[in-house]
Amino acid sequence: MTRRGWWLVVAGFLLPGSAQLLAGNRRLGRIGVVATLAGWIAILFAVLLALMWRPMLITLAANWWVLLALQLVLLAYAALWVVLAIDTLRLVRLVRTGPRARIGIAALAVVLTALPSGIAVYGAQSVVAPARDGLAIFGSGASVPPSDGYYNFLLLGADSGEGRDHMLFDSISVVSVNADTGAVSIFGIPRDMRDVPFSEGPMQELYPNGHEGHADPACGWDNKINQLNTEVGLCRDGEALYPDAAARGSSPGIEATRDAAEGVLGIEIPYFVFIDMDGFAALIDALGGVDITVSERIPTGALHENEDGTLSGITGWIEAGEQHMDGDTAQWYARSRYTTSDWDRMKRQRQLQEAMLAQFTPTNVLSRFQDILSAGSEVVQTDIPTDMLPYLTELAVKAKEQEVTSVELTLENGIDPDAPDFAYIQELVNDTLHPATPTPTP
Repeated sequence: MTRRGWWLVVAGFLLPGSAQLLAGNRRLGRIGVVATLAGWIAILFAVLLALMWRPMLITLAANWWVLLALQLVLLAYAALWVVLAIDTLRLVRLVRTGPRARIGIAALAVVLTALPSGIAVYGAQSVVAPARDGLAIFGSGASVPPSDGYYNFLLLGADSGEGRDHMLFDSISVVSVNADTGAVSIFGIPRDMRDVPFSEGPMQELYPNGHEGHADPACGWDNKINQLNTEVGLCRDGEALYPDAAARGSSPGIEATRDAAEGVLGIEIPYFVFIDMDGFAALIDALGGVDITVSERIPTGALHENEDGTLSGITGWIEAGEQHMDGDTAQWYARSRYTTSDWDRMKRQRQLQEAMLAQFTPTNVLSRFQDILSAGSEVVQTDIPTDMLPYLTELAVKAKEQEVTSVELTLENGIDPDAPDFAYIQELVNDTLHPATPTPTP
């Protein structure tokens, strides 16, 4: 009976339900065996999809109903495993085993039950459930085909900290991803760029000749591109201008800024990603920090520039050199502008974007999955539809193998944000995205 007890417990672990088939309720045993075999078949199918048809696997993983079903199946299987384990102990008849073996058999049964059932519960509650909730970040619309061979995304960063009734977009970029190669180009638009034109839409109807000369000091906006959120969101009837914005998961201010970015760069931008800088630190911490090469000392703290040009409120410094930054440090690195120019700050923000992309490795994402999803849902807003995720994942894999091209629309590229030459900007963008093919030598 002692040997029988050890074998039943081990057999029940290796193939749940086998103990019941051998010595107990065969109907219950068949349920356990069939459920286990079905689980292994599903895992094998997922592995084959990952190796041979990854977009299909991601499509399934990005479906709310599929994730809900998976969560329920994992919880049900965990409960079934516990039932089978308890029934196995009943079949063992501990009172008829050797005195020394009773404790060992019981302890082994507890361990071999807690391990797999605990993994199933953890997967259901800590992986599948957050993934399902994380899908709420994405839009529900249909994806659109690439424009001139590129998927273009407007990337906005702003601070909705306490005491602010509106946001100024402190970081405005457009990320262009080659639909074939995954090559990434980032165009940095200075937040103080003036006189911007607009693509076709309500803002172009208001300002057919661009934003030049338009301002309302009483309401708090002028003709800088980052003031559009104030103008449209507070000072005008933004819902009348962009009645479909809310349904798309956007806002009038974002839509106006998107129209301006399209007018500046001369490309279509179907999607946006907004990052709330007030919660930006949480996302950096969820990724485990970022590695940055700091070129010059940067002050941190509630900084204020005095009349004599000195700074007050400094609480510390980010020293020059190689730095591994946590979220709080990275936030100051992205925000600080008193000891450097706005253009330098744009470069630092681009550094952070690229450093964050470098941290999105499969190992890092899987090990920090719940923290990343939790932080992302709090700081990220986008209208990228869920059906785009398979394509974007494939492109992300390709992009990891290439360097990111960054183009700042500043003086270093011959562009004065106070008096920009938009024809030259659009030519620069076109040359970056569609470089001329060298003529072959005869």
